[in-house]
Amino acid sequence: MLPSSLSKIYLDGKTFHVKRDDLVDTFLAGNKFRKLYTLLQTPNSKYNKIISYGGTQSNAMLAIAAMCKKKEWIFEYYTKRISQRVKEQNFGNLYLANTLGMEHIELEEDLYRDYVSSLNFNLNEKTFLLDQGGADSLAQKGIAILAQEIRDANLDIKAVATPSGTGTTALFLALSLPEYKVYTVALIGDSEYLKQQMQALHKIPDNLVILEVSKKYHFAKPYKEYFEIYKKLLDAGIEFDLLYAPLMWKTLLEEGLENILYIHSGGVSGNESMLERYKTKGLDL
Repeated sequence: MLPSSLSKIYLDGKTFHVKRDDLVDTFLAGNKFRKLYTLLQTPNSKYNKIISYGGTQSNAMLAIAAMCKKKEWIFEYYTKRISQRVKEQNFGNLYLANTLGMEHIELEEDLYRDYVSSLNFNLNEKTFLLDQGGADSLAQKGIAILAQEIRDANLDIKAVATPSGTGTTALFLALSLPEYKVYTVALIGDSEYLKQQMQALHKIPDNLVILEVSKKYHFAKPYKEYFEIYKKLLDAGIEFDLLYAPLMWKTLLEEGLENILYIHSGGVSGNESMLERYKTKGLDL
């Protein structure tokens, strides 16, 4: 249901507003809903297959699976080989995407990069290739709608924050909201790598600020400080994902920033599998 609602939370004595894109849909929510908006509006007859690739607990993977279920499109998703333990799990994004009809294809690690690079060759007109994480110029329309919702909310705020994997959401949000400052952090690689990802889509505008993190974290690994931030946010009244949100919030607090509208990226469906990893490592204290 659009526009998504707004919430207010208090964290370490600071006030933040949250754009509740996580409540748009159970699986097709957050920035993935915005990125896929144009495809969701596309007539079902235009395509019959979507191909994508990436991690086995990807939020984008689950969102694309949910979209293809709605559109009655085939969804082929390529990953590196996974363990038998992960295959047998009856929870998590991979399990949910499979129940929605995703065709999961595993590739040997030494073949993965070359194979996914070749996916855009010999596509027929009924097949659409969506790059990892939904990093596509097609995402701009849905994020422009998000930007207009932010304006229409008439909050006394001129800064928004959203974490970055590929940087697609932060980039197009900054382009659509030139009168706002858009804060983000790099979750995969460093800031320079994030800039390269963004520049493949568009020149980076001056109002987009990539905050430098105080410590290097490996993406998708469990960390005690991530869990502490997750619990603090949960106690404040909102559940956030354990992959992207903790580092964004940690950095905002370390920078002393407040009175910011945080764009909830969704992805909480993946928390069950991440919490299991935290429990296994004894970090859920």
